[in-house]
Amino acid sequence: MRRILAAILTCASLGACTTLDTLPSERVAEARLSFANGVPAGTAQLISDGQTMTLAIAATGLSVGEHGFHLHTTGRCEAPDFKSAGGHLNPADREHGSLNPQGKHLGDLPNLVVGASRSTSTQVDLGVDTAQLRDSIFDADGTAIVIHAGADDYRSDPAGDAGARVACGVLTAAS
Repeated sequence: MRRILAAILTCASLGACTTLDTLPSERVAEARLSFANGVPAGTAQLISDGQTMTLAIAATGLSVGEHGFHLHTTGRCEAPDFKSAGGHLNPADREHGSLNPQGKHLGDLPNLVVGASRSTSTQVDLGVDTAQLRDSIFDADGTAIVIHAGADDYRSDPAGDAGARVACGVLTAAS
């Protein structure tokens, strides 16, 4: 009887152990995206599992096709053109584009692909969750997420030739 009880207790205690695969995620920041006319365009969240920072975005109301989207240097989204968001977030002063032989900068993100529903969602790995990454995103003037009218060509410097800025949202630290 003692052996059976010991086996049950051992199995129960092992089941309560946490592995790296089940680490909780922390919501680090969020943004509500809007079009220039104020109509909501979606949401974005920065999420950390304690090792990797991920940007999750869900957008709606976009035209069918590919749309460049980027992290921008200033957390301001003033309509109608959202130029108040500044250029791409590029703390390491690198060239633009994932096809660039020198590699991409922090603000470079893959194109959003929008189908007939005019909605899309994706998650993008921003890299290792470090104090330096968080400091770049949460600097004194903040960071914006901008969706462009066209596709990013992944090589044109400095911005990927993605066209006009059609939606914008300011990342704010989660509470």
